[in-house]
Amino acid sequence: MRPIVGIISNSYLVNDDYPAHAGGTMNTEAVACVSNCLPLLIPADPRFVSVDELMQTCDGFLLTGGRPNVHPEEYGESETSAHGAFDRARDAVTLPLVRACVARGQPFFAICRGFQEMNVAMGGKLHPEIRDLPGRTNHRMPPDGTLEEKFALRHMVTLAEGSIFHRLVGQTEIMTNTLHGQGIKTVGERIVIDGHACDGTPEAIHVEGAKGFALGVQWHPEWNAANDPVSRPLFTAFGDAVRDWAAGKPTAAMQKIA
Repeated sequence: MRPIVGIISNSYLVNDDYPAHAGGTMNTEAVACVSNCLPLLIPADPRFVSVDELMQTCDGFLLTGGRPNVHPEEYGESETSAHGAFDRARDAVTLPLVRACVARGQPFFAICRGFQEMNVAMGGKLHPEIRDLPGRTNHRMPPDGTLEEKFALRHMVTLAEGSIFHRLVGQTEIMTNTLHGQGIKTVGERIVIDGHACDGTPEAIHVEGAKGFALGVQWHPEWNAANDPVSRPLFTAFGDAVRDWAAGKPTAAMQKIA
């Protein structure tokens, strides 16, 4: 039986009035077909699930992207119009979940909003809109075009020589898509930045000293994950870590790439 990866969902209104939890099919496909794990969509709302229940049910977690942002109160700042929409229910699940996974060594892979949640959970802060910062470029999703055009590779990320990401993908310069507005402002405790975009925006991070897989990327590797030369090794390594956790060997996969 495949180990279970809990995929963090987002809240939506179907037809503007029917509340729903949903997740992108590309996340499910990456977990099922590249990580070779059983995908389980998690309703990210503390009314319905607890962190303890999730930790007992799932072997690993995928913290997905999403339009709502982490509320600035979670990192000690006031809400402004630049911060956009929020999902406080998701904040209430994912932030303690990240901390619990780090403490226990349970694997997780954080993407886009998940990348930002990872930094905030460890005490970091976020810029509300990085394109407004001097010297920064616009990292947001193109407003028009097909999915292929929106998720197209748009900028280079430079990975630190010898970093865990360098060892996983086998190169220090990679091309990624970019579909985010916010970014890391101050780095959380034990968060190590392993990759930057050309304008200095942090793009790849890990938790220093984590016992298990604790990696995050600001781009969306779930797009074309089976074929992309960067995405595939990331999801493969994540799946290996989840299988090792389920088999009672929590650090085996990390020791192979340490």
